[in-house]
Amino acid sequence: MIQRVTVPSLFPPPAYSHASVVEAGTRLAFLAGSVPLDADGRLAGEGDPVRQSRQVIANLGEQLRAVGSGLEHVVATDVYVVSADPAVLSAVWDVVEASGLSAGPHSSTLVGVACLGYPGQLVEITATAVVPGPAAS
Repeated sequence: MIQRVTVPSLFPPPAYSHASVVEAGTRLAFLAGSVPLDADGRLAGEGDPVRQSRQVIANLGEQLRAVGSGLEHVVATDVYVVSADPAVLSAVWDVVEASGLSAGPHSSTLVGVACLGYPGQLVEITATAVVPGPAAS
């Protein structure tokens, strides 16, 4: 259902694939950005991008379960981090990699940005995932 491609003629990516191919007729879920808010709307990990990343991944897991999918079915992500420091981006990527998202590995872009939508928010992840099983009628 998902073909993950690492292109031999390109530099090998760390824990992600260059491309993901999904067969036509497969159900896909396009998830809004997962943010580091808990169920009560409180910001998790004030000032800590690693703690916020863990909350974002947990919330992403909830979003995926709600549509009948899971982290292992994610084909692409965009990871936004409020930082220009490659070490901070790398620390966030370590959380993404440890989460199971890279088990595929999925295709991903990691981006340092100036700000995100909620006060104090340092991390956000959008995702596209395959929804396995028959289409709902």
